Amino acid sequence: MPLTRDFKETIIARIQADPAFARGLLDEAATLFLNGDPETAKLILRDLVNGALGFEQLALEVDKPPKSLHRMLSPSGNPTMNNLAAIFAALKNALRVEMEAHGVTVG
Repeated sequence: MPLTRDFKETIIARIQADPAFARGLLDEAATLFLNGDPETAKLILRDLVNGALGFEQLALEVDKPPKSLHRMLSPSGNPTMNNLAAIFAALKNALRVEMEAHGVTVG
């Protein structure tokens, strides 16, 4: 079942009103990518872009057309690592957060 527009608008409003929520989503997207769930991570990034800076502003920051960015972050999108790094960097700047990788646990 597709998400309703009201739900998406609620997420965008929460991203704009609650910096901790937005930072948590960014952290979750990074974790999902690293743990092998890029499809969900792309959907979270798409919501973050919509709520934090918009695709037009992201396009200016990463020097890519907005339509290409929409496709990259769609369920069937296939962004390169360079594009993902640029998207994460733009979101980090917009949300004013720092992210760092931690050591690997071998078990």
